Order: sequence, then structure tokens, then C-alpha cells
Amino acid sequence: QVQLVESGGGLVQAGGSLSLSCALSGRTFSAYVMGWFRQAPGREREFVAGISRSGGSTPYGDFVKGRFTISRDNAKNTVYLQMNSLKPEDTAVYYCAASLTVDVGTKPSLYPYWGQGTQVTVSS
Repeated sequence: QVQLVESGGGLVQAGGSLSLSCALSGRTFSAYVMGWFRQAPGREREFVAGISRSGGSTPYGDFVKGRFTISRDNAKNTVYLQMNSLKPEDTAVYYCAASLTVDVGTKPSLYPYWGQGTQVTVSS
């Protein structure tokens, strides 16, 4: 059974940085494509970033515009999301997700495994 646990959320001022982590347990981490999504109140869950099994493919949501970086450490069973130049509109619950698809998908429906989410709040 796949379990995902996120950490690293919190409150930060606009222009600041946060680093999120997500640890996978229960299965072989390197077998999974990993993704980060976010959901703000009243909005649909949206794709933030994804990373292939090897780390060689890292698509991002259009709104990221070079501010975020996704990475993974297969030895530590962990995926990371480094977020810089944060804006108030980045405020949301951030979720990590795992998938066995071949390619990195951007739709939530492609990811059967989800963490509990971590709150990121950016103050203006």
C-alpha cells in the first residue's frame, strides 16, 4: 500500500521561499512518476509540477514561470518542491501524488495515490 506524507508547508511573506517534501513508503519509490498539485478554496485542483522516474523529465504548470523546482532522491524515497518568489496567489493546499503511468501526467485523474496535503500561505 502506497503512503505519501508531505511536509514543509507554512506561512511566508510574498517574495519568500518554501521547500516542500513528500516521502513515499510501502512500495518502491523509483517505480513511480511523482507530481505536485495544489488546490485553493473554491478552485479545482491544479498541476504544479511533475517528475519522471529518473528525474529527466520535469514539466511545470504555466503559472510557475521558473519560480519552482521539482526534484527527487530515489535513495531517500522523497520528492521535493522548492518554491521561490512566492506570491499571495500561490496560497493553497499542496498535495503530492504518485502514478505508475509511463509519462508524467498533468491531470489529477492520472494519479491514484495522494498525500494528505500541506498548507502554504503567502501573505502580501
